[in-house]
Amino acid sequence: MATLHISLWLIGLLVALALLFDFMNGFHDAANSIATVVSTGVLKPHQAVAFAAMFNIIALFVFHLKVAATVGKGTVHPEIVDHYVIFGALVGAIAWNIITWYYGIPSSSSHALIGGLVGAAVAKAGTGSLVASGLLQTVAFIFISPLLGFVLGSFFMLLVSWLFFRTPPARVDRWFRRLQLVSAGMYSLGHGGNDAQKTIGIIWMLLIAAGMWPQEAAEPPLWVIVGCYLAIGLGTMFGGWRIVRTMGQKITKLKPVGGFCAETGGAFTLFFASWLGVPVSTTHTITGAIVGVGATRKLSAVRWGVAGNIVWAWVLTIPASAFIAAIAWWVGKQIL
Repeated sequence: MATLHISLWLIGLLVALALLFDFMNGFHDAANSIATVVSTGVLKPHQAVAFAAMFNIIALFVFHLKVAATVGKGTVHPEIVDHYVIFGALVGAIAWNIITWYYGIPSSSSHALIGGLVGAAVAKAGTGSLVASGLLQTVAFIFISPLLGFVLGSFFMLLVSWLFFRTPPARVDRWFRRLQLVSAGMYSLGHGGNDAQKTIGIIWMLLIAAGMWPQEAAEPPLWVIVGCYLAIGLGTMFGGWRIVRTMGQKITKLKPVGGFCAETGGAFTLFFASWLGVPVSTTHTITGAIVGVGATRKLSAVRWGVAGNIVWAWVLTIPASAFIAAIAWWVGKQIL
């Protein structure tokens, strides 16, 4: 991979833009971590975001950087990456996040970033610039992660219903109000562990392209890792309340026991994906788990129209962010 001559100020600008995306990722996806625990009344909103942000950052000490390696080296061929591609990818992802946040649509920040990379890389060098195996794995998990979340959310709900069949509802509610703190912490841990690493992968890619970090290195600099985890934690602290309402109440009505089962099923899915090194959508995962919990009561308990609108946002995210990124790549060529 040839080393590019990129000015220090431009590298600083792109790192700042990447950290802004990471902050927005936390801001946009805060709903995934806290919607169930807020909607069930277990925590007040300001308590929930602080709780989720803390576990986002603790994930730094738990997960290996497999997802960062997939984004940094397994999405587009490293030799075509330059500052224009990084700029286009980040602008495409940030723009799509702003659009979907404004309309309260829980789309995937992860897939917005992948779509941004794809759009900018194709604009520069055509489809041959893409790493097919890495992209196919990511696309497959668009379907696998919500399905796995659905199955696990349903399974835990049915298991809990069977185990506590003869327990008075008031006692079940009291127990699961406490247990939901555990499940919310687990989900926030998985959120931080998977999502922060995507931005780590982008900055890692930039530093390698600029010759500031060796390509054969197993990990990026420590300041990149710490900075990205702090940025996503701060973003979560500010929270995206428009999306919280959609996730927490519009799909189905949740009680603490349902919130616990949805978060636990979603957390297990995220842990599995992070172990494989697959960048998945925390939005897809928790939505699938919430629908699974609602469907165990009766199919009509799920507002399928709302769920259908969310699925359309999933389908559009990669092509829409790719289109915006391709335009941003061209703009970047003119101004950077």
